[in-house]
Amino acid sequence: MHFFGYKGKKFYAEGVSVERIAKEAGTPVFIYSHRTLARHFKAFESAFKKVPHLVCYSVKANSNTAVLKTFASMGGGFDIVSAGELFRVIRAGGDPSKTVFSGVGKRDEEIEYALKTGILMLNSESPQELRAIDRIAGRLKKKAGVAIRVNPDVDPLTHPYISTGLKENKFGVETEEAVREYVYAKEGLENLDLIGVDCHIGSQITELSPFTDALKKTRALIGVLRKEGIAVRYLNMGGGLGITYREENPPHPSAYGEEVLRQTRGLDVTLIFEPGRNIVGNAGVLATRVIYTKKGSRKNFIITDAAMNDLPRPSLYGSYHAIKPVVVSGPADVVADVVGPICESGDFLAKGRELPAVKPGDLLAIMSAGAYCFSMSSNYNSRPRPAEVMVKGSEFFVIRKRETMEDLVRGEVLPRRLFPGKGD
Repeated sequence: MHFFGYKGKKFYAEGVSVERIAKEAGTPVFIYSHRTLARHFKAFESAFKKVPHLVCYSVKANSNTAVLKTFASMGGGFDIVSAGELFRVIRAGGDPSKTVFSGVGKRDEEIEYALKTGILMLNSESPQELRAIDRIAGRLKKKAGVAIRVNPDVDPLTHPYISTGLKENKFGVETEEAVREYVYAKEGLENLDLIGVDCHIGSQITELSPFTDALKKTRALIGVLRKEGIAVRYLNMGGGLGITYREENPPHPSAYGEEVLRQTRGLDVTLIFEPGRNIVGNAGVLATRVIYTKKGSRKNFIITDAAMNDLPRPSLYGSYHAIKPVVVSGPADVVADVVGPICESGDFLAKGRELPAVKPGDLLAIMSAGAYCFSMSSNYNSRPRPAEVMVKGSEFFVIRKRETMEDLVRGEVLPRRLFPGKGD
């Protein structure tokens, strides 16, 4: 459940009208609901309150420091995939000892930074990386908490671009190789503390069966490892629980929790989860203003000031985002593509969508824009990225200023010797 909806004919985020936010903060603008963020985080926490667990919010879904601060203040941990994300966690007051570091390509300097800050564990995704962690930990005279990410070859029944647990995916190592690596590390890599097993099969999963299959395989693996004398204390089940964008009916975190607890009963581990989309996806919208409408012989177009550089999911995955008028003006409908100003035919927010007839200056709200939207945005076509705001009750706060033209060229230089002028 989220806290966006109509009051009369106007669309609200909690107690603030989106029309007001757009007027004061400009468009396009990402709007997040603090109450929704807190509600979703609590739902995940509550699902596992009976067992030792740690909810590590997946920073890549939405890395704004105000969002991270919201979860840090609730005692949450974090799942990171870069040193930059760790920097954000620390800046937001997050606890490194509740942080896990995933990702297939951690550089030496990133591993060193993570170890120096005292994170809980690194999720190793290859034999070479495991040896790199041992080498760097030895140089720092530290013991690195490690889990190996195991690829269980389970079909998550989701979009192939966000599937991560099949043999053809780049993530993790296959089960048989994982056993060999754990045994090798136990005997030969003295700077590692093999505290966990990590398994993440994909994103936007809307059925329980893939999680069940992965849990069964991972439980069997833990049994094998313990027979080898490896004292696994953490089981990281990753994230992946989906949300409703259109007609999906994903399990509620409570139902997911019941199944996980059933499959892990008696395993004697601390469970780690890495939810991202499930917590922030429906906690955000993107407000955009109509620039023009255009009627063609085959299609109608609604041209907005938001584009694929702001919200890339439809162009990247063909994803569906519901679109609502910010002010309901009448019953007349039009079937149109909602597109942005980017010079690409792939720049669209919706195709063939039936919407109330709009005119230039009207506002639209792109729903389910809290996850993998701003965090995947870019400056393509030299477009400044939008502002982000957070609503709490009857107030809203700018949590990221809109980029300026100067921001677009920040860091760029014109060396005089490269472009010598007269007299140089």
